[in-house]
Amino acid sequence: MAKGQRVRNHAFDILCGICIVRMVVLHIMGFTGQRDVEWWDQVMLWTYYFMSFFFFKAGYFCRSVGGGNRSYLLDRSKRLLAPYLSSGLIGLMAYFTFYYPLVNKYGHFTETLSWDHLWITSGVYGNSPLWFLFSFFCMYILAHFTEKVRHLHWIWVLGPLLSWWLWSEGNPLWMSTNNVFMGIYFFYLGHLWHWMMDRMGDKRMLVISVVLVVLAVVGNVLLPGQYTMSSNTFEGNAAMAIVNSTLALCGLSGILLSTHVARVPWICYIGEHSMVYFLLHYPMLYVYKFTHLSFGRSIYGHADDTILLIPIIFSICSWLVPYVESLPWLSGRWGTANPARLAHHQVVGETALPVEDNMPATSEAETDK
Repeated sequence: MAKGQRVRNHAFDILCGICIVRMVVLHIMGFTGQRDVEWWDQVMLWTYYFMSFFFFKAGYFCRSVGGGNRSYLLDRSKRLLAPYLSSGLIGLMAYFTFYYPLVNKYGHFTETLSWDHLWITSGVYGNSPLWFLFSFFCMYILAHFTEKVRHLHWIWVLGPLLSWWLWSEGNPLWMSTNNVFMGIYFFYLGHLWHWMMDRMGDKRMLVISVVLVVLAVVGNVLLPGQYTMSSNTFEGNAAMAIVNSTLALCGLSGILLSTHVARVPWICYIGEHSMVYFLLHYPMLYVYKFTHLSFGRSIYGHADDTILLIPIIFSICSWLVPYVESLPWLSGRWGTANPARLAHHQVVGETALPVEDNMPATSEAETDK
């Protein structure tokens, strides 16, 4: 290894890969009507906070959300809104391609369509998980303007309370943005956790992380609660859902980071290229579902389709990785420096950017540890 070259810590690749696998399987289970089986209920009980992980990870690796308003908005739009719009179009094409064949066969479309879908949710027909990219974008913009006022970011410790209040009011905000305040809480939590990891050292952080995981397990057994970020809804003990999520995210990441876990090939590959799996798996599921419906067969209630779809989806997405990542308008990988990082390095007096500032997002998992 060349002198000065950073060693990639695979902790977040592993966690990200696991989160993507869980998300894709969750959606497959929904399409095939298997989400109510008992063992899957247990999976959900212990992994409900996995979508929050992506906000936590973003905060952990974020150096700055500063810089000029125009350049920052343009950069976030290119990296998040461009994939949101392009993959949304892919989802719409996959979805409505089957509109007339299904109407001709059944006399009506097999799913309910509504105009208010355009503003109630940021997900689109054929690719509803895209709510994440829009909420992610809104969270970054909120963080950017928060940092304009010194120490104002501490107010987002109340983010979960605000999201809970919005849920209690029926989630009145449009475009699925009721979850943004929960997202910014986990974003700053990740940033704070990175600060602690840098200062406490591996041995002490390993002990602390193990304690946090134990507390999370005990809390989830004694006072269970769940938070669904996509719909900003709570089940069970709402307060403990957030406490347990906080403990679990810090604890699990801390254990993997402080032990410098080795690379797990397949899981890490998915984690390193998570955007491709995230953007494309849902339109593929609709193509599979509607193709079967066009021939008079429903996949709902068929566990065999669940078993078949898992390798199909992951194989196709893995094959498409190099092609999708070569398209910046779809992958968000533009190969340009983040203006917030440019501003950060100018403030601290650095004249040159590290190599990773000119690279795509995959370099985010590289640390000095």
